Amino acid sequence: MATCWQGLWAYRSYLIVFFLPIFLLPLPILVPEKEAYCAYAIILIALFWCTEALPLAITALLPVILFPLMGIMDASEVCIEYLKDTNILFIGGLLVAISVEHWNLHKRIALRVLLIIGVRPAMLILGFMLVTAFLSMWISNTATTAMMVPIAHAVLEQLHGTKKDIEEGNDNPAFELQESSTQKEETKLDKGQDTPASSELRAQKNQEQIRFTQGMSLCVCYSASIGGIATLTGTTPNLVLQGQVDSLFPENSKVVNFASWFGFAFPTMVILLLLAWLWLQVLFLGFNFRKNFGIGEQEQERKHAALKVIQTQHKLLGPMIFAEKVITVLFVILVILWFTREPGFFRGWGNLAFANEDGQSMASDGTVAIFISIILFIIPSEFPGLIQDPEKPGRLKAPPALLTWKTVHEKMPWNIVLLLGGGFALAKASEKSGLSDWLGEKLTPLQHVPPPATAFILCLLVAAFTECTSNVATTTLFLPILASMAQAICLHPLYVMLPCTLSASLAFMLPVATPPNAIVFSFGGLKVSDMARAGFLLNIIGVLVITLAINSWGFPIFSLDTFPSWAQSNTTQCPLSSPNSTVPSP
Repeated sequence: MATCWQGLWAYRSYLIVFFLPIFLLPLPILVPEKEAYCAYAIILIALFWCTEALPLAITALLPVILFPLMGIMDASEVCIEYLKDTNILFIGGLLVAISVEHWNLHKRIALRVLLIIGVRPAMLILGFMLVTAFLSMWISNTATTAMMVPIAHAVLEQLHGTKKDIEEGNDNPAFELQESSTQKEETKLDKGQDTPASSELRAQKNQEQIRFTQGMSLCVCYSASIGGIATLTGTTPNLVLQGQVDSLFPENSKVVNFASWFGFAFPTMVILLLLAWLWLQVLFLGFNFRKNFGIGEQEQERKHAALKVIQTQHKLLGPMIFAEKVITVLFVILVILWFTREPGFFRGWGNLAFANEDGQSMASDGTVAIFISIILFIIPSEFPGLIQDPEKPGRLKAPPALLTWKTVHEKMPWNIVLLLGGGFALAKASEKSGLSDWLGEKLTPLQHVPPPATAFILCLLVAAFTECTSNVATTTLFLPILASMAQAICLHPLYVMLPCTLSASLAFMLPVATPPNAIVFSFGGLKVSDMARAGFLLNIIGVLVITLAINSWGFPIFSLDTFPSWAQSNTTQCPLSSPNSTVPSP
């Protein structure tokens, strides 16, 4: 019997793919309407995403088959959703990130900041969190974590001293999670004898080292997830929101762009990062802040061993080469162009030089990203300079460009592009089939619930759901439903869509919740219970911070106190001054 169950479990993916569509068939058969057909497709795709019976990207291609055959959308309409402007922005942003990663510019930034911060326990954790969060704003969270974790563990090895130091009970002056001076003297009274007191102190020291290692590991993966929420291209759910808003509300005048998103999400990220630092410090270093910050100790004692590792790593990079300098300049130009294209509070270069008949910028954030990306393929990586042609010895050739297609092919996550496209197709089908309107009608009783309570409950739901499934899949499934609900109860759609999108990045409790968690967990030293214990309260803190953000500085940035004209639906007519607003109308 056991062998039978093992066999079924081994074939679970095949069984799910075969039987799940059959199990759900009563829905479209008993209710032969477009809404039911669309619901069947969405439920099927959602369950495939949750169970990962098929690769996420392959599941995202199912709308190309299901929607035309069910009469919901033409195949040409479905396929257009797979390469929208948001996907182009994602590709352009990743091309720049790949060039930064390829030339190790991100590692140089990380090591330089760590040299400035120092190696006092509390400040070391803060340093790693600041560096990781900043890098994950621009490059992949996974790549950032994969780079930072080995650096963190190399520093920890030096902080904890050599194996001989630990066995003999010697103090490593660079490691400051240590006992008081009286305890140190007791430990050194008789090195020849292993007294019960010295054994107990050594065990306590080892336990402190283990906790510090756990805190350092978790600070990297948590700050990678937190940092990604600060920019529109920082993590995929942010782009899902922009694409869904543009798809569901085509007349929204690009209310979600790089500048507006940054103005809302960056302060949220900073507050959440600092609170996460305090929580990890209390949980893994204790309440002795004087010891955690190394107050009263000599500068040389604080920096000797661990700083040597960071300095060595930094020296191995050598001086900045031509390629790094050019990429730094291009990266700064990219960010400036993103901020000044159409900021909203003044006329940007997109409004002045490339405006349409309505005065809006015809160039998008994706246009800027692709422009900088193409330049990366044009500028040589060495100038002036020639290199030997490996295929033709004795001949010289020009150096490769800053970015080559071979590098892009190796590092570009094309599966996420398909996943984004599949999500946009689902949102469009929900609108065209009438499923969105049907859901909105069923959710109208929520208008009697205070909007802040609604947003808070939905954020908790999304934060819990994202622990078990991909954050991209989570936002893809939830956002169209939230948009319909907001229209039905005359609430600004972004009032619920924005906080739930940020909450999808609060995957802190389980190793399988997000790739950064899995990378940290694979290095060892952590149990699932350690991550769950630290992540549970951090999830709550995250939801509270996001709720604060949407109910304070989110209002003026996105005009959340009114119901926008672009969100009016055919079935529900709402006053432009929303009666369900959290701020009284004038």
